[in-house]
Amino acid sequence: MSELIDFTLVSVALLGIGIYGLAVKRNFIRMLFAIEIIINAANLNLVAFGRFLPHSGGQTLALFSIAIAAAEVAVGLSLIIVAYRMYHNVDIADFRSLKG
Repeated sequence: MSELIDFTLVSVALLGIGIYGLAVKRNFIRMLFAIEIIINAANLNLVAFGRFLPHSGGQTLALFSIAIAAAEVAVGLSLIIVAYRMYHNVDIADFRSLKG
């Protein structure tokens, strides 16, 4: 059971790093990386609990989450490319004119 606690502590550390990256960084690419770190923290929890709880389906949910994260990165990077073409910068402060 101590291995589960180790996995959970690493996951909490990754979650904290991801939240810090979202709160502090103003670069769109760095914010996208922070979101990916948060998703990886959730995947680590899914796999860890799937290992220690039989028939929980944690690995299956983690695979679906990884597939969804790959699609999210593709959409995010395409938004970054379009924003860079419009503003020649990827700073979030410059995107205020995108509000409706």
